[in-house]
Amino acid sequence: MRVFGRSRGIRVVCAGVLIAVLLACGGPSDSSASDDVRALPNGLTLGGERWWPAGFNAYQLATDWTMNAGCGGTVDLDSYFGALPAKALTRFNLFAALAVDKNTGALDFSRMDAIFATAARYDQKLLPVLTASEGSCEGDQFKERGWYVDGWQNTRSAGRMTFEDWLRTAVVRWRHSSSLAGWEMVGEPEPSICGDASCRWQQRECPADAAQILRSFFDRAGDRLRRLDPTHPIWAGLTGGGQCGTAGRDYEYVARSSGVDVLDYHDYGSDGVPLPGDSSNGLAERLRQSHRVGKPLAVNEIGQSAGSCRSMQDRTADFRRKVVGQRAAGTATALFWAFVPDPRPGMCTYDIGEADPTFDLVAEFTRWRD
Repeated sequence: MRVFGRSRGIRVVCAGVLIAVLLACGGPSDSSASDDVRALPNGLTLGGERWWPAGFNAYQLATDWTMNAGCGGTVDLDSYFGALPAKALTRFNLFAALAVDKNTGALDFSRMDAIFATAARYDQKLLPVLTASEGSCEGDQFKERGWYVDGWQNTRSAGRMTFEDWLRTAVVRWRHSSSLAGWEMVGEPEPSICGDASCRWQQRECPADAAQILRSFFDRAGDRLRRLDPTHPIWAGLTGGGQCGTAGRDYEYVARSSGVDVLDYHDYGSDGVPLPGDSSNGLAERLRQSHRVGKPLAVNEIGQSAGSCRSMQDRTADFRRKVVGQRAAGTATALFWAFVPDPRPGMCTYDIGEADPTFDLVAEFTRWRD
C-alpha cells in the first residue's frame, strides 16, 4: 500500500459498553450460498463458478467527515458501485479507527453498514482490510515485530480495543453479507523493528525470526477468524517484493500458514511489465511458490502514475498489458491502486477518478463465468 489516506485520527468507545455487547449488535444478514467465494489452488470461484475479478483499491470508502475522523475524501457509494460491472471486487479499509463518532467517541457502524449494503445492491464484492502495517489513518503507528508476537492481542488502540477485539467485532457483524469476498487481516504485514522514532523503512531492522513470527501470527489470528467465519477465505495481504519476513523462500514458508487461503503480490514500479521483479522476489517466482503451496495468487495492488506525467489513456494501455500477461501466467485478480473521489489531474499521482478509462478496463477483465 503506497498511502492509505491523506488524513488521520482516531478515538472510539462503544458508548462505554463491553466488547461482548458489541457482538450482539450485529449488522443485517443478507448472505446467499450462490454468492460464496472459494479459494482453489488454480484461482477463485463465486457460487461454484470460475471467478476472475478486476476492480479497485478504494481505501477511502469508510470515510464520513460528518461522523468519523476520515481517511481521504468521502465517496458517493451509489456513484462508485454503480459505475462498476457486476461481480467486480473492491478492497477497502475497514479500520476500527473509522468506526468512531468523532463527536461522541461512540462506535458508529452506519457508514460501514452502508458500504456492505450498497455493494450488495449493485451486485458487487468487497475485500475489507482490518488494519494496515504502516498505521496510516490509524494514528501513524508502525506495527513492529512485537505487535505480531502478542501486541495484536493486548495492545489497545482504537475504541480501547485490541486488534483481536476488532477482528471479532467486524467479522461477527459483516460475515453474512452477500457482498463479502473474504477478509484481509493486515495490509502489507512486515514484522520489522524500527530504528528510530520516524520508523522510515530505510532505518528498520529485520529480525532473524521474522518469517517465523509472521507465520505464527497468521496461524493464530487466522484461527481466530476462521472460528468466527469458516466460510470466507482469508487473504494474506503480502506485498510480495522481498519485504521483511517474506523475502525469497520465506514467502513460501509464510504462505503455507493454515491461516491463509489467498496469497498476494503488489505491483509498482514496472510500468507495463506483466511479470516484474527478480528471480527471488518477482511475480513469476511468487506464482511458482503459490503453485507449490496450492493457493491462488492475487495481484491486489497495481499502481502506476498518471496526470501531469502521462495521460490516463497511456496508463490504461500499460495496465492492460500487465493484466493480460499476468492473467495468462495464472494470477487470480487485478485490483488497481487507487480509486479516489477527488483525483488530482494536474499532479503525477496514482489517483483514479470516476472519469478514468481504467473503469472500462475493469469491465473488460471482470469475469464471473469464465
